[in-house]
Amino acid sequence: MTNAHEAIRTRFNERAPHYDESAMHRAVAAAVAGFVSLTNVVTVLDVATGTGLVLRSIRDRQQTPNLVGIDLSPGMLAVAAQELPTATFHVADAAALPLPDASVDLVTCVTALHIIPDTATAIREWCRVLKPGGRAVTATFGESDRGTRNRHPYPVNHASFASPEALAQTVAPLGFRITRHNHWQHGPDRLLIAELAPKEETP
Repeated sequence: MTNAHEAIRTRFNERAPHYDESAMHRAVAAAVAGFVSLTNVVTVLDVATGTGLVLRSIRDRQQTPNLVGIDLSPGMLAVAAQELPTATFHVADAAALPLPDASVDLVTCVTALHIIPDTATAIREWCRVLKPGGRAVTATFGESDRGTRNRHPYPVNHASFASPEALAQTVAPLGFRITRHNHWQHGPDRLLIAELAPKEETP
């Protein structure tokens, strides 16, 4: 595990007891749950699930049989498991998902893509685990009225994927295209919510 991974784990273990108190975290989870298509979805994988807020919001919208979350932080996952006792959680690296090929209908990754140390490998992993016809949905930070947001003990650019064009430029060489997107705002926080499909599918 790299220093960045250790720093992420330490920071989010510390934040776990109070993470759900953030109105923005709860609101963006609900927004993503409202954005995703759940038609014929049996298995949802939430990458960097934290306390499972996205999975909880999806559960509240529709009873999906298989909810799976992965995160580097055992502290965050302890909260998630308490809130979602029927879901499956793994302490794992987003760049090495502990799931078989073609086993997931929907991958979500919310406000975390800019934090993942090996973004390219993580996105390739989404493509690997998705079933034919599956989709990935990500929510990424746009420009914020808060100015600098970097309170992390490692280099992070929150606005790495601030626009559809920036996100498309990143995901296209890794096998994805953007099929639809929304811009969403909560107070000073502006986010891009985007659905991705494997490029080999016919549009």
